[in-house]
Amino acid sequence: MAIAKVIVDKGADGVAVVTVDYPPVNAIGNEVQNGLYRTFTKLHTDREVKAIVLRGANGKFCGGGDIRGFQKLQDTGSTGETLLVPGFTLVNDIIEGGPKPVVAAIEGFALGGGLELAMACNARITVPKVQLGLVELQLGIIPGLGGTQRLPRLVGLQKAIDMLLASKTLNSEDAHKVGLVDGIVAYEELLDAARKLALDIYEGRRPWHRSLHREDRLGSIPEALNILRNARAKAKQMYANVAYPFTLLDVMEDGIVNGSVQGVQKEGKACQDLIKTFEAKALMHVFFAQRSSSKIPGITDQGLIPRPIRKAAVIGGALMGSGIATALALSNITVLVKEIDTKQLDAAIQRIHGNLKSRASSGKITEEKAKHAMTLVKGVLDYNEFYNIDIVIEAATENIPLKQKIFSDLEHICPSHCILATNTSSIDLEVVGGKIKSQDRLIGAHFFSPAHIMRLLEIVRSNQTSLQVIVDLLGLGKSLQKVPVVVKSSPGFAVNRVFFPYGMGAHFLADLGVDPYRIDSVIKSFGMPMGPFRMADLGGLQTGTLVNKIWLQTYPDRVYFPPLMTLLYNDNRLGESAGKGYYNYQGTRKEKPAPELNKYLEQSRKLAGLSLTDKVTNITDQEIVEMIFFPVINEACRVLEEKVVISSSDLDIASVLGMAFPAYRGGIVFWADHIGAKYVFSKLLQWASIYGNFYKPSNALQMCSTRNIKLAQIPLAGASRL
Repeated sequence: MAIAKVIVDKGADGVAVVTVDYPPVNAIGNEVQNGLYRTFTKLHTDREVKAIVLRGANGKFCGGGDIRGFQKLQDTGSTGETLLVPGFTLVNDIIEGGPKPVVAAIEGFALGGGLELAMACNARITVPKVQLGLVELQLGIIPGLGGTQRLPRLVGLQKAIDMLLASKTLNSEDAHKVGLVDGIVAYEELLDAARKLALDIYEGRRPWHRSLHREDRLGSIPEALNILRNARAKAKQMYANVAYPFTLLDVMEDGIVNGSVQGVQKEGKACQDLIKTFEAKALMHVFFAQRSSSKIPGITDQGLIPRPIRKAAVIGGALMGSGIATALALSNITVLVKEIDTKQLDAAIQRIHGNLKSRASSGKITEEKAKHAMTLVKGVLDYNEFYNIDIVIEAATENIPLKQKIFSDLEHICPSHCILATNTSSIDLEVVGGKIKSQDRLIGAHFFSPAHIMRLLEIVRSNQTSLQVIVDLLGLGKSLQKVPVVVKSSPGFAVNRVFFPYGMGAHFLADLGVDPYRIDSVIKSFGMPMGPFRMADLGGLQTGTLVNKIWLQTYPDRVYFPPLMTLLYNDNRLGESAGKGYYNYQGTRKEKPAPELNKYLEQSRKLAGLSLTDKVTNITDQEIVEMIFFPVINEACRVLEEKVVISSSDLDIASVLGMAFPAYRGGIVFWADHIGAKYVFSKLLQWASIYGNFYKPSNALQMCSTRNIKLAQIPLAGASRL
């Protein structure tokens, strides 16, 4: 474990350089705060010291608070180490309010508490390409070292609110424009420039600012209150079911109305209270789950180095294939896109062009990067140029014979080092590659649509997949800025396997008499970006119908095959792309309820043969949520029991990034453990007695309920090697 150090170097010019050295990101925990307190207290009384420069070691200023320390506080109520002085006293009185000027010399990043430290300094100077921001809302908390008070006093209230609500970071140049930093210099000049600036302030050549007491950027109180009122309305649209954004705005208002010192004190108390909330625990769990998913025992600890992937090929240029090709091109990888005819190839190239244009117009990438990425894409109708590719990703339709034929061809055409990857979302890897000999090169690269935007990458391995190929795909995922989850090959893998009951549960309720549009509304209120029926329209009923048949064949004892989807499919109501499905669409992605859906519902309910009960006709919103998500939890228990994933945190991050399960609930397993296995088991048992096997509790869930243990503790012995 790294040891936190605060190092002092006193120069002959009278400037003391204070360096925080706490790998990997110089996080601010109690040890660092205590070290800073002792150091600054001594330096402020040292007659040889005129001014102070604060910096971070190893090219990084500070990545923010020590989240591990936050988790200890959540678990035990104590960090285990006494904090010599409250954090707000350290930054307000010891750093900003001390008798000697302090300049922050910023490299790499100054995030969260790191930026708060920098803002408490009397001036800030950076090198180019530094990232600065207060990103605490991503963890369900607010700044706790004066950030809610200093940021608006430096950049203006509206700009500060925009940054805080979106957890937005600024680069050096933008930060300089808005007044967050005072200058930008070359890397090799940073320390000298910071020393000079500190002396200039000490000797009166530059103004001595204390940001907490500035008022010139705030405007009048009525103007500020109006800005805050509009911000609360915006926050209601951005955040559902959580209080911390509104706590943030309340604290900012308190500082404007009653003064910054009271605002800082209220902020510190609010931050400490928020750390202990379920939402903060959940978001911090997601934070670490994301970082641990790429550390795989028995794979990433074997000393293997990812081989470079310079040229790739994608088979199929529909929605998924074009998204994968876009992601590859944006990572500076040459891409061949193969289609079966000129018409479909032209459409694929246009999709890729549209993807890049959309990213550029939204400011996610520059126009230059979009143009360069497009030059890396080439459409082909045959395999003639596949002789020197490093990876091929098959993204054809979920048709087993077709996929087997493609891989039989690829095995003979592609070079021997080429990785043979499939983007199948539900078919077992052994089935997809059942007719090839190169099983060691076969791997699943399951992207989520749209592939150039969604961050999850399921890496699917069979018992024959080589460790080197897995490491190679992990390396590719990193270059694509994806979060990888390595899973064992099985039908549906992890995400789709766990969530197949999600849509089935919604259809089951619809056949029991619940309005589908109400179901979508309730699930959206729960925190999903859209309801299950709207999601089915987005994915397309062709895919949905085909995948449901796979589930029926694979798990016939526990699926619900919805008549409603089949009826709509047979009537060419294929979803958003067709302009009609469960909803109607007219020249826009915006859905409108379809009055004609009622006739399909009547037919579906007759075909289902389900009897309506008083409980279902009077169903509550909570019951809708539970009857849809508890079968998902049930399947997650089976996936854990079967060792499809290494740990429950992999399922959590996969559910958040792959299915947009609300991060503030911590992922599907974390949320289930918050509810409790006993409750979930009892509800499923009750519904199973009424409605049958779709709701039948799994053995793993029953074990958790009986033994009173968490789902995260479902035994995973032997799962270190999938």
